[in-house]
Amino acid sequence: MKKNAQTALIHAPRRAPQYIQTVQPPLFRASTIIFENTDALFNRHWTDAYDYSYGTHGTPTTFTLGDHIAQIEGGLYHLLAPSGLSAINLVNSCLLSQGDEVWVPDNIYGPNMEHLRNLQQRYGIAVKVYNPLEVENFSPSDKAKLLWLEAAGSVTLEFPDLIGLVKKAQAHNILTALDNTWGAGLAFNAFDFGNEHLSVDMTVHALTKYPSGGGDILMGSVVTRDQHLHHQLFRMHAIQGICVSGDDVAQVQRSLASMQLRYEHQAKSTIELLNWLKLQPQFAQVLHPADATSAGHAYWKEICRDGHSAGLVSVIFDNNYKLQDIRNFCDSLKLFKLGFSWGGPVSLVMLYNLKEMRVLEHSHLKEGFLVRFCIGLEHPEDLIQDIQQALKVLA
Repeated sequence: MKKNAQTALIHAPRRAPQYIQTVQPPLFRASTIIFENTDALFNRHWTDAYDYSYGTHGTPTTFTLGDHIAQIEGGLYHLLAPSGLSAINLVNSCLLSQGDEVWVPDNIYGPNMEHLRNLQQRYGIAVKVYNPLEVENFSPSDKAKLLWLEAAGSVTLEFPDLIGLVKKAQAHNILTALDNTWGAGLAFNAFDFGNEHLSVDMTVHALTKYPSGGGDILMGSVVTRDQHLHHQLFRMHAIQGICVSGDDVAQVQRSLASMQLRYEHQAKSTIELLNWLKLQPQFAQVLHPADATSAGHAYWKEICRDGHSAGLVSVIFDNNYKLQDIRNFCDSLKLFKLGFSWGGPVSLVMLYNLKEMRVLEHSHLKEGFLVRFCIGLEHPEDLIQDIQQALKVLA
């Protein structure tokens, strides 16, 4: 059939073969996906392992990354979201209904708590806070539906009694969701841990952090081993129109090959920094799961048996220092940049006031303002020198 020049621009007469073997998988950008015929259109179902029906449901690019993330974390099924918080909200929106009870650790990621408080106000969901170091503090009623876990906890980095909490949740038929961003699927297997081979029901992972590695991509994931639970989440995922950019997915996929190398390097640098920080008199307390004095160290040692830990360490300044003193310290840092997130090449610092963040009292935490260091790829000696020169403003 002879084509008009305009038509020929859209329907080219020749097309190169579509698949070759390359180091990186091909990038698919798609909203519309073309069906070969009506049989292909009508003989498909949204629960198919690879349902190529519309861009929001997935392309070979998104399924390739999702499969890879699920494999790293020890799961079978995956969903991608435009950010870690979006993935968290997907879990909450899908699994919680009016009158349900959800339990969260006192060191929960702040935006997750904010989302749950919003659900509490609008739909009557009961939000209960527990101490992640004390299993008996988690006392669910028969309305309890979901238990959130963080290993390690946000900002103060306590490693929870993961074994005890999961066993108790299972005994009460409560779903468990682990924010696995700190462990990244590398520190431990959330779907097979402890001597009893325990498993959480699902993990949420901010791929923004270690999988991306560049500090320039926002993305999240939800991984599970249970097909029925996956279909529940996938249905809500589709209803809410949650999707990710193929270009962003390709960037994260490209970074996965170096993720473990970066994770281990940053963790090693953090341990070196930790040992130095503990000697500085300006700090009343240094917080890191691998340190024997830190809360939850025994639980970390039991779960992360190869000594794996992420590149985060927090310090609590002596209580004699005022807020302005700590702000001056942060402003004096040169290599550490003031910003949220972690896992990228540049080291970051952030200042927190624990009194505004915690619901429960914690005797294991000293009084004072907290600063969290997120270690990048700089040489640890240079980072130590940077902190050393910034501490001079406190004199």
